[in-house]
Amino acid sequence: MKKFIGIALAATMLASCGSSEETVVEAPQYEARKYMQAVTDIARADDQQYDENRKPGELLAFAQIDTGDAVGDFIMGGGYVTRLLATAVGADGRVYAFQPEEFIAFRGEYADEQDAAIAPYTNDQGEPVRVFPLRAPLAEPGWPEELDTIITVMNWHDLYIQEMPEGTADAVAAMLFDALKPGGSLVVVDHLSAEGAGTQAADDLHRMDAALARETLTNAGFVIEEESDLYSRPADARDLNVFDEAIRGQTDQFAWRLRKPE
Repeated sequence: MKKFIGIALAATMLASCGSSEETVVEAPQYEARKYMQAVTDIARADDQQYDENRKPGELLAFAQIDTGDAVGDFIMGGGYVTRLLATAVGADGRVYAFQPEEFIAFRGEYADEQDAAIAPYTNDQGEPVRVFPLRAPLAEPGWPEELDTIITVMNWHDLYIQEMPEGTADAVAAMLFDALKPGGSLVVVDHLSAEGAGTQAADDLHRMDAALARETLTNAGFVIEEESDLYSRPADARDLNVFDEAIRGQTDQFAWRLRKPE
């Protein structure tokens, strides 16, 4: 499966001389500079004011996005990640930008923001090309194909708020696991709460108890492959609401890449 870190060695027998030689196949290198075209895409002009904190090239490298990938942006919000992925997957890739009906019911502007995110990637007839919008219930996005990668950024805590039916997080984790190809990956980024804060942190502070997220995701079958300090900000005491101007945009966050076993 592509994207696993390491070097594969293949021995090829040369019948003509009875000798053999080793062909070294190196794994792809994922570095922020690989995604410069995606980061500087003109469709992201308004997003670039947030790039210093959100580190888009590093995020794509951590997610190990390749051209030709089929990728889901789960709970796309304003479309920041959708626009980033649109160029990163290349002309042969597909991005499925999912906006849950529950979020649109809460804030109607989410529908408009989804439309705006898709618009630059449509043909002359207004039909989606490479970037496709999905609107459906939270745990039933209706992905049209198995995906290489799913990314969800600063939304996982929303699955635990009181307004969500009991078991929502478990249902979503199972759905995401099923949506991926064997060996596919899920990237989760979210605001950290204090250790042991539980679901109350999601309601009160819009933060995620990492232990609770880990339990939900691993119970669904995911294996945490890498934990990154990409958004580590130790100065955050994790006791303020993430929308508090004293901490907004500077929260301490976890970034995980999880793998669905082959």
